[in-house]
Amino acid sequence: MIAVALATAPAAAIAARSVHTARIVHSARPHLPDARRIPYPRLAWPLEISGSQYVPVAWADIAGWSQDDHLQAYRAFRVSCRPIAAQRNLPADHKALGISLRDPCRAAKALDISDGVKARAFFEERFLPLRISRLGEDDGFVTGYYEPVLDGSRTQTDVYNVPVYRRPSNLFVRGVKQSASGLPNKGQVFRKIGRRKLVPYYDRAEIEDGAIAGRGLELCWLKDQTDLLFTQIQGSARVRLEDGSTMRINYDAHNGYPYTPVGRILIDRGIVPKEQMSMQKIREWMDQNPDGAKELRRQNRSYVFFREVHLSDKDEAVGAQGVPLTPGRSIAVDKSLHVYGTPFFIGGELPIESEQSRTPFHRLMIAQDTGSAIVGPARADLYFGAGADAGRVSGRLRHNMRFVMLVPKSLDPVARGRKMPLPGPRPSETIAKLFPQADPSKDQQKDQKNGVKPPEASMAPGAKDTAKATEAAKKTLPAAAQPPAAVGQASSAQTAAANPVPLPEARPNIKSSGEARRPRYVRRYRRVR
Repeated sequence: MIAVALATAPAAAIAARSVHTARIVHSARPHLPDARRIPYPRLAWPLEISGSQYVPVAWADIAGWSQDDHLQAYRAFRVSCRPIAAQRNLPADHKALGISLRDPCRAAKALDISDGVKARAFFEERFLPLRISRLGEDDGFVTGYYEPVLDGSRTQTDVYNVPVYRRPSNLFVRGVKQSASGLPNKGQVFRKIGRRKLVPYYDRAEIEDGAIAGRGLELCWLKDQTDLLFTQIQGSARVRLEDGSTMRINYDAHNGYPYTPVGRILIDRGIVPKEQMSMQKIREWMDQNPDGAKELRRQNRSYVFFREVHLSDKDEAVGAQGVPLTPGRSIAVDKSLHVYGTPFFIGGELPIESEQSRTPFHRLMIAQDTGSAIVGPARADLYFGAGADAGRVSGRLRHNMRFVMLVPKSLDPVARGRKMPLPGPRPSETIAKLFPQADPSKDQQKDQKNGVKPPEASMAPGAKDTAKATEAAKKTLPAAAQPPAAVGQASSAQTAAANPVPLPEARPNIKSSGEARRPRYVRRYRRVR
C-alpha cells in the first residue's frame, strides 16, 4: 500500500498543478469565448431567396397599408388557401416560404370575416412584412396582363384562318409526364422522331409555315396572327364564336424557346421610344406594317399551345395555381422563387386613369399565377380582368414599384438570425498581408484569355524534371558564378515570382551513395518485478 501511494502521488500532483494552471489562465483571459463545438450544430437559417435583399419593416411604415381594402385581399387569399389547406404529408419545399402558408390558410378557412378591420387584423397577427427587392436595387418592377376577348370560329373560313393549336402528342418536357394537365412554361421541350430520337421542337416560324398543320390540332380559328400573339402573351382568352357562344382557352404548353418581348425589339431598333411603349403601340405598328409584323413576330421563337376550359362568361380566368384569378388582386410571380398564395403589398403610382396619369396604387395582392417573362424576387404581373378596358390599362404598365412580402411568423428571419453561429475570428492584419487569398483558377483564366500558356504545359513531359533541377541548381550558385543568361533569367524570375506567398522549392533528386546502412541497436531492459 505504501508503494502504491508513492507511485500515484506524482500523477495526482501533476493533475492538480494543471487544473491550477488552467484556472489561472482562464482568470487572466476572461474575455476569450468558450471553445466552439465542431462540427457546428445545424440550425434553421433565415429566408434565402436567390438574388434578393430584404429587410423587416413595421406595419406603420408601409405607405398606404391602412388605407387599403383588406377584405378584398382576404377573399382572394382564401381562394388560394383552398388547395394549400388541403395538402397533407408534403415534403419540405426548396423555396423560401415552403409549406409555411398552411397554418395561416387553415386559420383563414375557419374564419368567415366580412369586415375590413378584421381582415387587416388577420394579416397583421399572422404575418411579418419584409421589404424585398433585387440585390443592389431599391424597387421592384411591374407590368400588367388581362384576358383578351376575340372573335373566332371553330371551323376555318375566309375570315378566320389563323389556327389556335392544342398541345401536340409528340411534345415532351424533360422531367414531366406527358399526361399532365398543364406543362410548365420553362424547361427543355422536345419532339419525338421514331421511337427514341428527341430533337428540339418547332419554333414559331416553322409552326406558322405549317409544320404541324393538318393533324387535327386546331381548337379554333382567329382573324390574324397579331390576335394570336397577344393571346399567347396573356396566356388565356375568350373567343366569341359565330353562333353567339363563348369559348374559353387557357395555357397548356410551350415549345421550349425563351420568350423575346417584341416591344423591346421595337425600342432597340428606334421605332418606338421607350417612354411611349405600350401594347397599343405594338398593335398599331403591326397593323400598319404587315410584312414587318411577320418578321417581328418570328423574332420571338416561343410558341404557346392552349386547351379549352369549361367556364362561363361570368367566371374569371384560371391561373397557374389552378384557382380563378381576382381582377385587381391577383399577380403573376416567379414560380422558381415564390410560392402560390404569398401576399405582396405593392405600392407606388401607375397610369390607371390615362397614359399620363399618376394614380396612387397601394394594394395587397396575392400570388396566383406565373409567366415566362416574370423573373426576379420583386417582379410581378398585375391582373386587371377581361375585355378592352382591362387591356388598355394593363398594356401601358411598365413601372417601378415598392414590394413588401408578407411572411408567416413561423419564418421570422430576425428570430432565426439570433440562433445562427458567428463566424470565426478574423486573422490579424499582418497575417492577412503575408497570406492574401488568391483564386488560382481566375489567374489561369486570365492567362488563357491573354494567350499565355502555363510554363509546364509548353514543355515536354520528360523535360519538366530537368528544368526544375536546373532552376534549383541556379538558386544554389551565387549571381557572379552564373552565366549572363542565367543571371538575366534569375532576375526576371524574381520579378515574376514577387508573390506574397512563396512556393516551396522542388526536392532535389539525390541518389543514394551506395553505402550500407549501419544497423540500429535498441537497448532492451529487463523488467524487474
